[in-house]
Amino acid sequence: MTPLKRFYNLLELDKKDIYQIFFYAIFAGLISLSLPLGIQAIITFIQSGRVSASWIVLIILVVAGVALVGILSLMQLRITENLQQKIFVRSSFAFAARLPKIKSEELYGTYPPELTNRFFDTMTIQKGTSKLLTDFSAALLQITFGIILLSLYHPFFIVFGILLFLLLYFIFRFSYKSGIETSLKESKFKYKVASWLQEMARNNFSFRNELNYDFALQKNNSIVTGYLNYREKHFSVIKRQFIQLIIFKIIITASLLSIGGYLVLSQEMNIGQFVAAEIIILLVINSVEKIIIGLESFYDVLTSVEKIGQVTDLELEENSDSQNELCYNNITLETENLKFKFPDSQINALASISIKIEQGEKIVIDGQNGSGKTTLIRVLSGLLKQSSGAFYINDDTFRKINLKQYRSQIGSIIHNETPFEGTILENITFNDPSISSEDLKWAIDGVQLSPLIKLLPKGLNTHIYPEGRQLSSSNAQKILLARSIIHRPKVLFYEDPTDTMDENVANEIIDFITSDNNKWTIIVSSKNPYWKTKSTRTITMQHGLIILDQKKQ
Repeated sequence: MTPLKRFYNLLELDKKDIYQIFFYAIFAGLISLSLPLGIQAIITFIQSGRVSASWIVLIILVVAGVALVGILSLMQLRITENLQQKIFVRSSFAFAARLPKIKSEELYGTYPPELTNRFFDTMTIQKGTSKLLTDFSAALLQITFGIILLSLYHPFFIVFGILLFLLLYFIFRFSYKSGIETSLKESKFKYKVASWLQEMARNNFSFRNELNYDFALQKNNSIVTGYLNYREKHFSVIKRQFIQLIIFKIIITASLLSIGGYLVLSQEMNIGQFVAAEIIILLVINSVEKIIIGLESFYDVLTSVEKIGQVTDLELEENSDSQNELCYNNITLETENLKFKFPDSQINALASISIKIEQGEKIVIDGQNGSGKTTLIRVLSGLLKQSSGAFYINDDTFRKINLKQYRSQIGSIIHNETPFEGTILENITFNDPSISSEDLKWAIDGVQLSPLIKLLPKGLNTHIYPEGRQLSSSNAQKILLARSIIHRPKVLFYEDPTDTMDENVANEIIDFITSDNNKWTIIVSSKNPYWKTKSTRTITMQHGLIILDQKKQ
């Protein structure tokens, strides 16, 4: 989809508001161009040397016209403000609704927090769209009405109008492609700069070393140089358009003054008409100038729409429309010849995986780094979709897996997952009203989070920073563990869930998680050997293959 088409689709959502803006612009344009006629009549009265009631009435009408144009502009301002608010709300919810649902394959090779920086282009769209709708509409209408009005004075002005529209067409026709291309490339480097600054902020301790600090500045300089290069190229397009406008203004002004003066001297036009025509011509030229200068806003808006489209175009997870509740009693997971390959890889990360997991099993997935442990857990948990082969839930071979229903029955901790900014209570329960205080206490006590909460002045209402920065890594993991079990799910998927904890504490939590009182299935990958002592089954992997599947007697 082209940036221009995206922008059209954006405006289509609020076409009623846009029609109102155009209506007020047409009305204001007609009034504005009636003012020169009023001035023409006033000059005629002044030339006659008489003060009359008609002269005073005309002055009042001209002043009233100016006031009315101001009121109409204020009404346009109110509509465009509503439009800006709608754009912001829609954009924020488009991101909020999509980010958790984007396919994992679509996010492969990207850093999602950096990807969300595109949201800030919403502000450019807000301001730019408002400017385009008000200034461009008013300018185009003033040009059109002005040329129609001028043509009534003398046929020569029709030629002026044709030349004017040809100028606008050719300026746009020959600069649009280069303008949008340089704007997109400039924007690309702008985000690279933001991404690198984000990396520096995220790893600020690493860059405190003087040598590392110099590297950070050199890399920033390299990216900024690329930005400035394309910024300069984009400015060259704008500069060329403006030079064309200046040349046009010089030629038109000289021509119109000369021809207008000739028409007055040859008595084909009186002095009042000449003054009125010159006022209209100035309005038209100023309107052309507004459009040419406004093209930069036009490029910025199209670029911003395209950047936001990079997020909204990402494919979302498919979800079955089936209302059948598949997973509310016991869950059996089964794969047949399952394979998975990452987008940029030529080899399978998982190859010919065929396993069956019954409800209540406690499984440790073992293997060296790169053996496929994490990938298998993520496929089984529904985070990744297999490249080929079959994945069944409860032998449901005829319907697609309903991810929403499946995920309501599982708990998980993914490697490098951290708490989000909010209270401890929000991080554990997500403000779910169905969670009872008994379940909350059970989860908190089970993962040994109670001692920490008792020490905090605000307890569960303590606000934690992004990534749980003020917490120890072990307490951050305990919050994630409490979150994973709070709904008493049927299956738990864990990647290194206790690896940052002291051995004794970790073992006590493992005892609780693997207790026979809990009927859930556990599928875990961990360096802590204590998990194996509590497991009922060990699956050993190597090079994406299961080389050993051992059940305890």
